[in-house]
Amino acid sequence: MNRMLSSIIEIINRYNSFLITSHVRLDGDALGSELALYQMLANMGKDVVVYNQDETPEIYCFLPGSDKIGHTLPSLENFDAVFVLDCSELNRIGDESFRISTMERIINIDHHISNDSFGSIAFIDHLASSSAELLYRLIVKMNTAITKEIAINLYAAILTDTGGFCYRNTSKDTLIAAGTLVEKGADPQWISENIYENHSLVKIRLLTLALETLVFDWDRGVGYMLITRKDLEQTGACVEHTEGFVDIPRSIRGVEISLLFIELWEHQFKVSFRSKGMINVERVASSFGGGGHINAAACNINGDFESVVWRVLKVIEELSLNP
Repeated sequence: MNRMLSSIIEIINRYNSFLITSHVRLDGDALGSELALYQMLANMGKDVVVYNQDETPEIYCFLPGSDKIGHTLPSLENFDAVFVLDCSELNRIGDESFRISTMERIINIDHHISNDSFGSIAFIDHLASSSAELLYRLIVKMNTAITKEIAINLYAAILTDTGGFCYRNTSKDTLIAAGTLVEKGADPQWISENIYENHSLVKIRLLTLALETLVFDWDRGVGYMLITRKDLEQTGACVEHTEGFVDIPRSIRGVEISLLFIELWEHQFKVSFRSKGMINVERVASSFGGGGHINAAACNINGDFESVVWRVLKVIEELSLNP
């Protein structure tokens, strides 16, 4: 780990122009990590651009620097290196992943167990709570200032990827980092209110429709919900408004695994997984080409809804028999 950090620091000190990017369907860890790194490099006098294919979800627009994110990839000739954050695979960047893959220096910083170690430097720790925790280690190692803006972004990223410091990936080091970030200016109440208590009416209306689809498979300890394209159109919502929905079935006594099926296109579904204890839903997601963590994962599956559900439940049953 220290060798990887030293290699990253060497590149930062040697070069001047950097691109930062992350995965499609952005979450708090991706955005907070990107913005914290952007601010650190900019404070060092570096030329930095943050590119994301997708727009920033509304609930994360309060993050300092979010207005600096671009959605059109400029000429790559202008950059000495690219940081790819919180991406288990390079193609998760989206449509521009091939162009970015041609860059000579790709720095891969991630905490997903399914990461395939792409890039010229891969700083991977699947025991870390978040990519932001790895960025925190980098900033500390470099002995650069943790400004209030950096602290807010890193804290928000860690908060969301630990489920409010509730998930198994929350370690002593995670809490120490969070405490330091609070000391540097991150306000836990303000950040939490912006993320968890700032829902749009559109999201609540979508949740109402989702709850009407709630189904239990008590034999397998599974609860799941469905959101269709019609639901999204009827409420005026988009996929980003579904964030947090998958946690609801898991909160019910007797449910060990919760699933959320989102119809992206006809016969294509995004499936999000959450679990309790040591039930490894990453193995389920990876069997369909997805990935994630022991208690939180996702994948895309093609097919009609009934067959997709059947296939997912079958894999869950098989893995429960062969843990």
